Amino acid sequence: MIGDIAGLIAAIAFVALVGLLAVPLVKLGRVFDAATQSLEEITEHTLPILDESASTVTSANAQLAKVDTVTTSAAEISQNFSALTGIYAATFGGPLVKVAAFTYGVRKAMGSAFHKVKIGDDTARGVKGSGLRGGK
Repeated sequence: MIGDIAGLIAAIAFVALVGLLAVPLVKLGRVFDAATQSLEEITEHTLPILDESASTVTSANAQLAKVDTVTTSAAEISQNFSALTGIYAATFGGPLVKVAAFTYGVRKAMGSAFHKVKIGDDTARGVKGSGLRGGK
């Protein structure tokens, strides 16, 4: 009889222990279900974003290729312009300086000759000091 009562108490204690352990296990199962559902939603929203990102990167690469072509063309134009400037300076720079110096010399010589002619005319007419330089 005492053995039956002890067995009955042990069985009740075991059922209570199983009941107490079942509650956290059920809650843990709900947590796993919620995590699975959240993961499915994240995957559902992430895949279109990844596809759109891939198409955006592809489009950006195409635009970068166009920019690279434009940059290369601009660099070539800059080099060509620099070479053209060098050729222009070598071809026309020296002769233009010489022509400018020559015309300056001619102007000075002509001015000096006209000045002498003007002073000579004034002296011949008897006008004193009416030269270009305002002499006395």
